[in-house]
Amino acid sequence: MDWINTPLFTLGNDYPVLIIDLITSILGITCVVLAGRNSKYNFWVGYLYTAGLFLMFWNKDLYASLLLQPVSLAINVLGHYRWTHPGEDEKSSKDSSALKVSMLSWPERLLVICSVFLVAGLWGWILDSLFPADPHPYLDSCVTVLILMAQLLSAMKKWDCWIAWLIVNIAQIILHLSVGHVFMPIVCALYLVNGVWSLLTWMKLYRNKA
Repeated sequence: MDWINTPLFTLGNDYPVLIIDLITSILGITCVVLAGRNSKYNFWVGYLYTAGLFLMFWNKDLYASLLLQPVSLAINVLGHYRWTHPGEDEKSSKDSSALKVSMLSWPERLLVICSVFLVAGLWGWILDSLFPADPHPYLDSCVTVLILMAQLLSAMKKWDCWIAWLIVNIAQIILHLSVGHVFMPIVCALYLVNGVWSLLTWMKLYRNKA
C-alpha cells in the first residue's frame, strides 16, 4: 500500500499532501455536502470515508484516532437506518420513506453539551497519559468528541448537528494554523462554508417538516 504515501504537492512550508490525504479530503467533503442537501447517499460515501480514514490513521500510526473509527462506522450505520426507516410521526412531508429534520429541545441541548465536556475531559486525560507528545490533548479530544456528537445528531437528522459541525470546523482551522499547516485549513474552510449553507438548508426543511 505504499502508493497511498505518494506525495502530490506541497503548499508553503506544510507537509507534502499525500494521495491518501487528498482522497479522504474529497470523500469527507462529498459526504457532508450530500448530507447538507438531505441526500441519503451521504451514508454510502460515509462508508468509504471511514475506510479511508482507517487506512490513513493505520498508515500514519495514529492509533488514538484509529480506535474511534469503529464508533464512527456504527454511527454511520445507525444514521443510514434512521434516515430510511422513520417512525409514523417522523416521516418527511415530501417523502414518506424519509426521516424529517427535527430539533433538540433546550434540555436536550444542555445534556449534549455536558456529555461532550465530560467525555472530552476523560478522553483528553487518556490522550495526555498515553501520548504526552500531543501539544493540545484536551482541545484535540474536545474536537474529536464533538465530531462524534455531530455525527450522532446528523444520524438522527437533528438540525443542531450543523451548529456542532461549525464549531468543529472553526476549532480545526485554529488547530491546523497553530502548527503551521496550509492544506488542511483550506479543507476545513470548505467544510465551514458547507456547514453554513447546510444550516440554512436544514432550517428550511425543518419549517416545511421535510
